[in-house]
Amino acid sequence: MNLSIPEHCLVLLIGVSGSGKSTFAVEHFGPYETLSSDTFRGLVADDENDQSATAAAFDALRYVAAKRLEQNRLTVVDATNVQPASRRAFVELAREHDMLPVAIVLDVPERVAVERNAARPGRDFGAAVVRRQHDQLRRSLKGLGREGFRRIHVLDGEEAIADAVIVREPLLTDRRDEHGPFDAIGDVHGCRGELEALLEQLGYVLRRDEEGRPVDAAHPEGRRAIFLGDLVDRGPDAPGVLRLAMGMVAAGNALAVPGNHEEKLVRALSGKNPSTAHGLAETLAQLAGETEEFRQEVLAFCRGLVSHLVLDDGRLVVAHAGLIEKYHGRASGRVRAFALYGDTTGESDEYGLPVRLPWAEDYRGDAMVLYGHTPVPEVVWINGTACVDTGAVFGGALSAVRYPEREVVAVPAERVWYEPVRPLAPPEPAAEAREPGVLRIDDVTGKHIVETSTHGRVGVREEQAAGALEVMSRWSVDPRHLLYLPPTMSPPATSKRPGLLEHPDEAFAAYRAAGVDELVLQEKHMGSRAVVLLARDPARFDAPAGWRGVIHTRTGRPFFDDERGDRLLAELGDAAERAGLFTALETSWLLLDAELLPWSLKAEELIRDLYASTGAAATGALPAAIAALESARDAGVEVGALLERTRERAASAIAYRDAYRRYSAPVDGLEGIQLAPFQLLASEGRSHAELPHAWHLEHLDRLVEADPVRIRRTERRWLDARDDEATASAMAWWEELTAAGGEGIVVKPAAGLVRTAKGLALPGIKVRGREYLRIIYGPDYTAEANLSRLRDRSLGLKRSLALREYALGLEALERVARGEPLWRVHQAVFAVLAMESDPVDPRL
Repeated sequence: MNLSIPEHCLVLLIGVSGSGKSTFAVEHFGPYETLSSDTFRGLVADDENDQSATAAAFDALRYVAAKRLEQNRLTVVDATNVQPASRRAFVELAREHDMLPVAIVLDVPERVAVERNAARPGRDFGAAVVRRQHDQLRRSLKGLGREGFRRIHVLDGEEAIADAVIVREPLLTDRRDEHGPFDAIGDVHGCRGELEALLEQLGYVLRRDEEGRPVDAAHPEGRRAIFLGDLVDRGPDAPGVLRLAMGMVAAGNALAVPGNHEEKLVRALSGKNPSTAHGLAETLAQLAGETEEFRQEVLAFCRGLVSHLVLDDGRLVVAHAGLIEKYHGRASGRVRAFALYGDTTGESDEYGLPVRLPWAEDYRGDAMVLYGHTPVPEVVWINGTACVDTGAVFGGALSAVRYPEREVVAVPAERVWYEPVRPLAPPEPAAEAREPGVLRIDDVTGKHIVETSTHGRVGVREEQAAGALEVMSRWSVDPRHLLYLPPTMSPPATSKRPGLLEHPDEAFAAYRAAGVDELVLQEKHMGSRAVVLLARDPARFDAPAGWRGVIHTRTGRPFFDDERGDRLLAELGDAAERAGLFTALETSWLLLDAELLPWSLKAEELIRDLYASTGAAATGALPAAIAALESARDAGVEVGALLERTRERAASAIAYRDAYRRYSAPVDGLEGIQLAPFQLLASEGRSHAELPHAWHLEHLDRLVEADPVRIRRTERRWLDARDDEATASAMAWWEELTAAGGEGIVVKPAAGLVRTAKGLALPGIKVRGREYLRIIYGPDYTAEANLSRLRDRSLGLKRSLALREYALGLEALERVARGEPLWRVHQAVFAVLAMESDPVDPRL
């Protein structure tokens, strides 16, 4: 016997003590899904059978159940639940969280329950208790529906219980497996001519019946329409609109949600007597000319529409009047009322229309919400939501939003079909507060979650957010120009080769183990990580005339505080023009990931105060120590071992000094400054970060050709890690680079973003040279005793951090490409910076 239950709901197991509820729960539900009253008695009183702890146990159980329901998780309550009062508390709990309550009744003969209790230790109550519970159960069965249970399954007897199979079904609102593309159409209100024109403009091909009436429309590219409700009332041909919309839905060419006008029509066609104001009288008169069969089809269609739809893995939600985030994917009368009527105060305005609260102004959900209901002069985006009702029946336009493109397509109304009670007018001045460019501190403060399309949910802890807020608020560039922060990069596993801490072989092995064989090896420039935004059109970023872009560090701080930044951006922008990148990519801006050289441009104080002082002290003191030891040796003192160690330290100090000096070239104005780009991250409407590296390097080589003095080529090698000869050649190239003073290489998947069986592959693994690492770990790190200690380093946290930051960066770029509000982009960028507060060894 199949027992269907919603995928997300509250299930009450109902049955007398000894009916087998706990066994049933173990067999059919997960260990964390079931909340047992016995278990909670044990938690609060150390004894599952201590009936004096029942009140406290149920307090704790209800608290945990509430927390699970908040997260939209299936929750099963294993208790007798034979009394209406005990069930009522859980039905109310389900309603509070807009979840459906389900009852599963295990009805076994009284004799069986008595025998089972007698066989269980600690169950010393007599048959009278079971008899009383059985009587309460019997008297309850007929009233479960009235108590509010949406589904009731009664298992009558041991055999029925043993044969039961739980079938979890998604809610009717759950259409996450529908991925589009879609065309969401605003309130039609009987305007059939405008609907036909809009569908044809969207590319749909109409199909007509033998009487010439449109009964379906299909898109040659497989797009589907979404009707956002209010198909009927006020307009000239509600039956024609219904016939077309119903045909499209039946053929799979459209989806639909109900509007408040369909809700009234259902009541009227069901024999109720609703008010016929606001156009219902016209619709009923038009339907009177149709057949009874058609009217019944309309009734069945409208009655079958569900409050809202969650689509495309939760990225899109459609509802007639919109829907706040906590109602997405929930089911209750409250959710349906919001979806049909919006958030109202219960008052009426001067036109006698309901006063509606501007819920979209406070919307901070990840899903795009498309809705209608309240006519507006034009489609305006507010925090990732858009009202698509542009008042076609009132003489405005019939509009659609293409998803995921976010493009608006509209056709003007043929005429004013119905005089509006309230004139269509521009939004009130208060709508200025809805500007998508306005940031709010609660977008990023406290503990919060950022949803990414490549790595799932990334959590930001409160203390991480606090640290990032300090940096962002005091030192970062304008958030409107901060589109991306690059991820940290992990080194390879520690090399076992003598004298080395890192070697390319471990990076190759890591990718081979992940199933990634096609690799690109890129020269790692010894500079400072820089993100460069080049802009043709300052207005695109709300910047003043003449603004050419911004160059910022990997923590969002501006690289320059003088006119050099403007001059460098002008040169880079001119190079991009000569290279034809703006034209080729059809964009007014480019976002580059790069290294800015030399290192001393940013690290001059660090070199002078830390590295140079250490080098000077070592190279000054150690020769004198060697001289003193040599004199002692000549005098017959046994200092041979100490003298040898001191000579080694002196040689290491010289190597240390030479290492940092390679990267501290003098800079005079722009003289000596170079940019070495290695990735073209994004342009208008597109994120390129997931594309193969060959695409990036091909475009960036054009930039180098346009200005080889200011822009430095990133050398690279392509490698099939399965080819031993090619692998040996790649290692030799690394050795050659690092022996000549280079920092090392970065090993990356040639395909760009790669998903493996275990999730995202690392975007890159840096392999640094032996002498460069002397800067990081100190002059004497190559001594075997030090190397042995340094080889014991854990990379797990570093790699986890790299993947999380990588996913957040990709998410920020995707949100930019989709044209999402600034706060949504900033949320992902901010989270990258917040991740940096994790306590990771900075030398890795």
